[in-house]
Amino acid sequence: MYIASVLLLTLILPLGSVAVDREVLGNALPVMLLVGKWFAFWAGGVRLFVAGLRQSVEPRFTAEAIFGIAGEAPLPIVRELGMAVVAMGTIGILAVLLPDFVLPAAIASGLYSLLAGIGHVRHGGRNALRTAAMAGDLIVAAALLSYVGWAAASYL
Repeated sequence: MYIASVLLLTLILPLGSVAVDREVLGNALPVMLLVGKWFAFWAGGVRLFVAGLRQSVEPRFTAEAIFGIAGEAPLPIVRELGMAVVAMGTIGILAVLLPDFVLPAAIASGLYSLLAGIGHVRHGGRNALRTAAMAGDLIVAAALLSYVGWAAASYL
């Protein structure tokens, strides 16, 4: 279920939303604006919000299943990380309604995803769940930071 949700929220729903917005609804905005909007919403918003809730409510899953850390000691840290991830995800969710939130959501969740992805890459002996988290993080980082670069170039 975890791997399916990562795939759904990092690729299928964002790309599907871009396609529907562009092709079905006839949105003539530049594709990169739609990429920013929909990846900020699905990957930087919904995905992070749900992950943060799970980390806050069930920190043992993240500690043990993703990071392979058993015991009670890491649970308060994972729980607190979850609260930060919920906050970041909320900005991404609001980006679909408030266009001015897209760029800040893309910067925050894109950088977070890049750094988390690098952390997963550096960790040897990844299990399937950690590999899925790594792949999802790197896909999200690539999409959102590409949008950030495009947006920055547009201001010049």
